[in-house]
Amino acid sequence: QVQLVESGGGFVQAGGSLRVSCAASRSIFSGNVMGWYRQAPGKRRELVASINKSGNTNYADAVKGRFTISRDNAQNMMYLQMNSLKPEDTAVYYCNAYHMGVVYWGQGTQVTVSS
Repeated sequence: QVQLVESGGGFVQAGGSLRVSCAASRSIFSGNVMGWYRQAPGKRRELVASINKSGNTNYADAVKGRFTISRDNAQNMMYLQMNSLKPEDTAVYYCNAYHMGVVYWGQGTQVTVSS
């Protein structure tokens, strides 16, 4: 199995919360770094947050203090908890992994934040 599958996207009002999940195949999840990217209509795909096996994280300035990335190594799962959501957070959110010199992407899950 070689795949990344996102879930948990949906509609939420500004100020609300949402958690998106990424289920990864074991081989891909064994890589050191995974992350979340997002792409809004008419915008470039951008890095939202990343996390390594040790739990060290990095966040885009736009989401610092509001989003939390985490991973469950036993279940090969990665999460992005999104709080205090803003309309500008509306985008397709993609799971990303880097393993053995190859970049992997999921199909994405839509997050829509209404005002």
